[in-house]
Amino acid sequence: MISLQFLITAIVVCIAPGTGVIYTLALGLGQGRRAAIAAAVGCTFGIVPHLAAATLGLAALLHTSALLFQVVKFAGVAYLLYLAWQALKADGALAVRSDTRATPMGKIAVRGALINILNPKLSIFFLALLPPFLSGDPATVTSEMILLGTVFMALTFVIFVLYGVFAAFARDWLLQSERVMLWLNRSFAAMFAALGLRLAFEKA
Repeated sequence: MISLQFLITAIVVCIAPGTGVIYTLALGLGQGRRAAIAAAVGCTFGIVPHLAAATLGLAALLHTSALLFQVVKFAGVAYLLYLAWQALKADGALAVRSDTRATPMGKIAVRGALINILNPKLSIFFLALLPPFLSGDPATVTSEMILLGTVFMALTFVIFVLYGVFAAFARDWLLQSERVMLWLNRSFAAMFAALGLRLAFEKA
């Protein structure tokens, strides 16, 4: 069940840059280590509804209901574009700047959770990722899905924290240049916008 193959697969998936990674990096660079950890916590807990949906079979319903999928999808697109705007604005919540205007940790975590909650592909992802690593015993399917999902969440949190702490360490060096800060803000805005557009063209 928790095999080496599963751990390698989960680590590769977690390391791959996505919205959560970009969000955590942006907070690490913009507000430091504590903000990055809060972002990692939020992104990790944003996985819970999708894991629950996959475990209960709701992901299959989401996959077959075109209207439900589209509603969740475009809510996610709108939120990613909002984050892009927040990164681009000079006083935005995700803007990288030399002065420290700390956002409450709870608000950072909630934003991180919403990034994953509003991504309908995550439910389908769990429905596809976890079953190959199950034992095949119908009596233990639910407990095994929960265990594998919990391990995946733990790996997500650890890897995201490492990304965020690295960004926080790089913060002092990068923020010495106004040009670098401008480039970083535009880059984060472009990445969030690109991820939003990619999600907009996803099919159920």
